Amino acid sequence: MSPGLFRLATIPAFLVALWLMTGAALAQTGSEPPDYEEWQRTAERAEQVVERAAASTEALEALRTQLAGWREQLLTAQSRNASRIETLQSQLEALGQPPEAGETEPADIAQRRAELEEQLEDLRAPIRNAEAAFTRAQGLISEIDAIIRARQVDALLSLGATPLNPVNWIRGLEEVGQAARAMEQEVSTAFATPSRVAEARNKLPAIFLLVVGGFVLLLRGHRWVDRAGTQMRAHTRRGTGVWSLLISIGHILLPLAGLSAIIFAAAYSGLAGSRLSRMLAFLPLAFALLLGYRWLGQRLYSEVDAEAVIPLAEGPRREARYYSTLLALLLVIQITIGAFVGLGDLSQATEAVLQFPVTVLMGLVLFRMGVILGRCRGVSDDDDESAFVARAIRLLGRASMVVGALMPLLAAVGYLNASMLIRPWVVSLAILGLLLILQRLVRDLEQLITGRETAGEGLIPVLMGMVLTIAALPFLALVWGARVADLTELWARFREGFVLGETRVSPTDFLVFVVIFMLGYLATRALQGGLRNSLLPRTALDKGAQTALVSGTGYVGIFLAALIAISATGIDLSSLAIVAGALSVGIGFGLQNIVQNFVSGIILLIERPVSEGDWIEVGGQMGIVRKISVRSTRIETFDRTDVIVPNGDFVSGVVTNWTRGNTIGRVIVPVGVAYGTDTRKVERILREVAEDHPMVVMQPPPSVFFMGFGADSLDFQIRAILRDVNWVLNVQSDMNHAIAKRFAEEGIEIPFAQRDVWLRNPETLARETAPGTADAPAALEPAPVPRAPDPFLDRPETDSDSDADMR
Repeated sequence: MSPGLFRLATIPAFLVALWLMTGAALAQTGSEPPDYEEWQRTAERAEQVVERAAASTEALEALRTQLAGWREQLLTAQSRNASRIETLQSQLEALGQPPEAGETEPADIAQRRAELEEQLEDLRAPIRNAEAAFTRAQGLISEIDAIIRARQVDALLSLGATPLNPVNWIRGLEEVGQAARAMEQEVSTAFATPSRVAEARNKLPAIFLLVVGGFVLLLRGHRWVDRAGTQMRAHTRRGTGVWSLLISIGHILLPLAGLSAIIFAAAYSGLAGSRLSRMLAFLPLAFALLLGYRWLGQRLYSEVDAEAVIPLAEGPRREARYYSTLLALLLVIQITIGAFVGLGDLSQATEAVLQFPVTVLMGLVLFRMGVILGRCRGVSDDDDESAFVARAIRLLGRASMVVGALMPLLAAVGYLNASMLIRPWVVSLAILGLLLILQRLVRDLEQLITGRETAGEGLIPVLMGMVLTIAALPFLALVWGARVADLTELWARFREGFVLGETRVSPTDFLVFVVIFMLGYLATRALQGGLRNSLLPRTALDKGAQTALVSGTGYVGIFLAALIAISATGIDLSSLAIVAGALSVGIGFGLQNIVQNFVSGIILLIERPVSEGDWIEVGGQMGIVRKISVRSTRIETFDRTDVIVPNGDFVSGVVTNWTRGNTIGRVIVPVGVAYGTDTRKVERILREVAEDHPMVVMQPPPSVFFMGFGADSLDFQIRAILRDVNWVLNVQSDMNHAIAKRFAEEGIEIPFAQRDVWLRNPETLARETAPGTADAPAALEPAPVPRAPDPFLDRPETDSDSDADMR
């Protein structure tokens, strides 16, 4: 890593670490202890409310929020005086173990020990009070959550009036008419009030500008967005998916801003009543939902095949776009009816009558959407990710069919609240569709930044996809009825951490550990880079020693970084010593080979019998050492293949190192000449060939040996020392070429292999090949002459006999 890159990488980590440490210090020194008297009154009142269980859900939520605030204070109070307690414990440990029963210690030490223990108890007392109060608050919050969840379940399963009863229709129409007349009366009253009319006239310029601006955005916004998209595409060749997404978002934002301006102008005039003003305030949200679902449909089932997120045929894609817009319209109508019922204070029977036809239509559309999604197929059978997404979409399609068929039936029976589950299902589908679009956006951004032709091949899109999926979970939980308090409760449990040994580890401690370890890791890598590139090349150490020193520095640095991070976090691992010892025994037996290779790697780095760049032979494999790690060593063979050899083979096996210490080595070139050749002449020629090669050293001089009398030739050998043994094959080839040329010039013959063939029964071959014997009748053939068995000729033939006969 370069120094500049190292500085850029460490600055953010250092700032985060400084922020965490400063925040922890301020939390410990600046926070005031909780008011336990006030907490006692709050806890007693909460216990009475929980015991009666008669308060409204809103009152319980407010009480729970108050208890959650106390819980945060009590959790913070548990870490007060942590530094002072640790200092006192260190002082007690410095005094040694307390005396056993019947033993005494010096008076001054005993007095000092008593003082320290007294101070320690005084400091621990508030912590114990905070822990007890924290446990009490935790229990009260759990009881309140249980009451609220039970009420939610009862409301969901409650059976109300059926919308199929005509009596409920008449009653519902009467209540709707009354609510509409009440809104109309409010508007009429506002227009009949001179002060309100005069106020509206004074606001007329602002209202006029809002209305005109809104209509301009509604009518001209699409053209502006398309023009801006054309200019963005003209500045770059890649990233068309990014620009297309931005343009589609612009088609939502500008019309939504225009409609919001018009509605705000109507409410700003003051001529609308309170109920109508609240309905008008809801319209931008409804319009945003409608545009959002329409946008999702256009992006998920785009007309362009390359931009479609969900792979479908052209016909089903067009149908899916239409049904997604229709589904959004029905969802907006359903939510509007709910808001109207709440503003008009209508009965549940009226709401059931109003919601029933919308629920039936939503069920039909949702069922058809499920059928379309069930036809989804992956882009390619070889793409595992595409196949997984296609299976998930088909599963959602089948579930949509079930929901679309079941919810209208529940609404018809009278389970109004249960039938309203069709709404969170539709919203959940929208969230999952948005998740797919954002994942496609991440891949398009990677393609735009990196310039890769194939998007999504890197690690960043996968990690970002995981982050987006996790981020979508809270929204899905809220859609399905989870309270914000439930999410805050999960966050509180997460911040509370877990107990490791005698230490409570919180997410803040984990972040501190990660930051400090990363700082140590970056510092270690920077030190390794400085040693490798600047310091060690100026020393007399060879390459293998430099590599060993750099690797050892890395291992020591990472180990020290982990220790410092653990110490800074305050994790006490002493209570885990027994468990760690038992685990180490099990790991020792289960991972015996890995531990052996690990220790062997350390031995290799220290003793350095093998270094990077050496030509070695181990276990029948020959090649160049390219990398020595802790567990294994990578060897590059002369076939350009990598062989991973466990380090244990180097320590316990036989290793041939051809270039250990230096590259000087010996070459042996065998050659044979025909019988009858002048051996002294051959010796002189071979010596001249060896001495003429530039890679052969003259001290010691090359030698030529007459090795003996072979079966076909007189055998000689050239033995010479080379300056670089890595060229041994080239030298052998060059010498063979030179020997062939000199022997041809001198008339020296290199013989072929010669073999003498002896026949065991030649008389049989002569009799079969005699003229006329082949056609002679068998009766005229002379009978064989009996003979005594020959132990050499009549015994079974073996391989050694065949070899002897061939010789």
